[in-house]
Amino acid sequence: MPTWNTIFKKRGIYLHEPHEDMNEIIKLLHKEKAKRVLDLGSGTGRHTILLAKCGFDAYGMDTSKEGLKLTRKWLKSLGLAPSLKRASCYKKFPYPDGFFDAVISVQVIHHNYHEKILYCISEIERVLKPGGNVFIVVPEKMKNEFHPNVKIILPRTYIPTDGIEKGVVHFHYSKSLLRKDFKNFDVSTCIWTNASISACSEN
Repeated sequence: MPTWNTIFKKRGIYLHEPHEDMNEIIKLLHKEKAKRVLDLGSGTGRHTILLAKCGFDAYGMDTSKEGLKLTRKWLKSLGLAPSLKRASCYKKFPYPDGFFDAVISVQVIHHNYHEKILYCISEIERVLKPGGNVFIVVPEKMKNEFHPNVKIILPRTYIPTDGIEKGVVHFHYSKSLLRKDFKNFDVSTCIWTNASISACSEN
């Protein structure tokens, strides 16, 4: 089974542009006076770098050694130096309780079985300050340009059989299920684009 390390070694920095809603999220975080922000599943660094450029105390966390290596190289070329850590988002995060003002995670948390994702969400909640903000994006559809063909292995759980992410476990969210799993967050004013959620911690 492929890992993100092998994918990044093969593809390099294959995502350069930030998510289309990040400009609005940046405006929101500035309005909320957020300072310390975690890019969860930072990959090769596109959002960590954007956050640093926009004046935040940016942190990147990813399980891929190769992804972090590419991020450091990219950061160095821009004269930026956010804090990066190698760790899995499905295990306890290497940060204390209430450490971050915000957590963003774009196309990351769905890459596992549902019970693992629920643990990840509990860790996001733990490391956020009371009233902290989250911005989470997961795929709207099972099939897309990254994996046009899939094999269903459990309800809502599938493995692409071709494409960039071939062999990687995915969980397919609906908007209602994403809202349910983030039940401990205030999502009454959430921003929706496809299956993304922007919400405030109720802790």
